[in-house]
Amino acid sequence: MPHTNPSSATASPAASSPDLPAAGGLCAVHQPNLFPRLTTLAKLFAADTWVVLDDVQFTRRDYQHRTRLAALSDPDRTQWLSIPTHLPQGRQTTLQAALIVDPAHARRRTSAMLRQAYGASPHWAALAQALEPVEAAFSSGRTATVAETSTRILLDLLGWRGQILRSGQLPARPGRSQRLADLAAATSTDRYLCGTGGMRYLDEAPFAAQAITVVPFRPPTTNIWSSGRQVSALWALATLGPADLTDRLRAVTVAHNMGLS
Repeated sequence: MPHTNPSSATASPAASSPDLPAAGGLCAVHQPNLFPRLTTLAKLFAADTWVVLDDVQFTRRDYQHRTRLAALSDPDRTQWLSIPTHLPQGRQTTLQAALIVDPAHARRRTSAMLRQAYGASPHWAALAQALEPVEAAFSSGRTATVAETSTRILLDLLGWRGQILRSGQLPARPGRSQRLADLAAATSTDRYLCGTGGMRYLDEAPFAAQAITVVPFRPPTTNIWSSGRQVSALWALATLGPADLTDRLRAVTVAHNMGLS
């Protein structure tokens, strides 16, 4: 599958002015998640463009500031890793405005929990090196920055070469489905990649009006994928290693694209 410009572990290609990808391809719009679940990571990996949806309302019970870490030897045994977050505007605080409570302490605790969970993995050295930008992101004091960076470094580690843009820099009208359709249209895509959760509420009419096809993304449900909707992709990375997991994600992407042809 062709991709566009490489993603960066430290700064978005859209940081100043969006460098829009060529017309066509698959677009995914997704909030930054802290060390995202395997199914979320697979959806982004399959896309040519990821629009980071960081100007929406912060939700404490979502995955914006937390993730489940599965034990290396038993993916059914999990624990929550959370970034303590302060909302300056209360419940109306947007994700990009949410602040980390005591960033230095949160960074140390996050690093300790990751090492405790996956330090025994034979792939820990490569994973630990890749995690360094996440530790540095805590100095921003912003939860969204850490969450986005945690996703970007995993995509980079897996060799993804897509384009990353931010929703706040693209024109879009209000309304949940209308806004997603406008964001997708702003990237010049002709296909919008939608997860199973999104398909439950999405209105495809605004997409059809802009000649964009809504494509459901349905990852496998067996083997490493059996816990893919619950636990962080870090477990799969620590268990299989970057090369093996990359091959599996590419296989899912190829199978998905063949289903579209």
